[in-house]
Amino acid sequence: MECVPNFSEGRDRDVIDKIADAIASADEVKILNIDPGEAANRTVITFIGSPEAVCEAAFRGVKEAARLIDMRSHHGTHPRLGATDVLPLVPVSGITLEECAVMARELASRIFRELGIASYCYEAAAYRPERRNLAVCRSGQYEALPQKMSDPEKRPDFGPETYDEVTAKAGAINIGARNYLIAVNFNLDSKSAGLADEIACDVREKGRKVGIGADGKTLWKRGPLKGCKSIGWYIEEYGVAQVSMNITDIDATPLHTAYEEVCRAAQARGCRVTGTEIIGLVPKRVLVEAGRHFLGKDKVTEDTDEDILIGAAVRFMGLDDLCPFDPKSRIIEFLADF
Repeated sequence: MECVPNFSEGRDRDVIDKIADAIASADEVKILNIDPGEAANRTVITFIGSPEAVCEAAFRGVKEAARLIDMRSHHGTHPRLGATDVLPLVPVSGITLEECAVMARELASRIFRELGIASYCYEAAAYRPERRNLAVCRSGQYEALPQKMSDPEKRPDFGPETYDEVTAKAGAINIGARNYLIAVNFNLDSKSAGLADEIACDVREKGRKVGIGADGKTLWKRGPLKGCKSIGWYIEEYGVAQVSMNITDIDATPLHTAYEEVCRAAQARGCRVTGTEIIGLVPKRVLVEAGRHFLGKDKVTEDTDEDILIGAAVRFMGLDDLCPFDPKSRIIEFLADF
């Protein structure tokens, strides 16, 4: 099983290292990748192991993050709910998504029982249908927690009866179970966060608000990318605006499809995509499929070496636009023995 928690600290390397050390202190767990983001003030740590070991490591990481991070003084470009913002369990081998969902709920219960930290259960672990959507759980972000804690419809699935000191400092966690997703940012030749957000609304499955219907419900114009959630922002660290996206269904929307759709939407609004930034790790098949797509049938055979296909994906999508992209350290299969 794999775990990919996102912690609300991307600037203080000492804090990041201490959280990583806490995770690594669990037996039979291997950290595959640590990906900090200064502007987002957020770090993604990917680790893998047996289900029991992964849950123990996740608990230790949450405990250390709550000790070191005070949400009352946290600021960053990425939406967040707590010191540990999201904590998804991902099935890799020998375990089902449904089993991961059960373990996610048990972990959420333990975190509240032993640490007093509130949790929303999302995706496959959700107790309520609407909470399968992470955005519903994280609505209003950390700042909305005092109001949400007092609303029976919006309270966390596990948490105190009222907004308390632990919640004020650590916030709440979104704990869930899901299949692989790709976290990716598409770089624009623009510094306009507003423009990036318009492009994000153009392409994401949810689309954009277009009005209110006769029944009083919001009307939406859907975007073309199924299973994709997206927002736009400006990253001062790089001096570029980005369309930031989570591709939650890589079968419905391959990475190369999302890249080309964002390129089209950007061109329609008078700018262009200069490159792509993958956050964390990516399954090998995602880049192999992209390489096949970009090289085309005339240049690809069944015997074409995978390194060639991966290299083509890196080149065509500009994966090294902002910093070098090393497939050996960014592709899951190269880091973990399945």
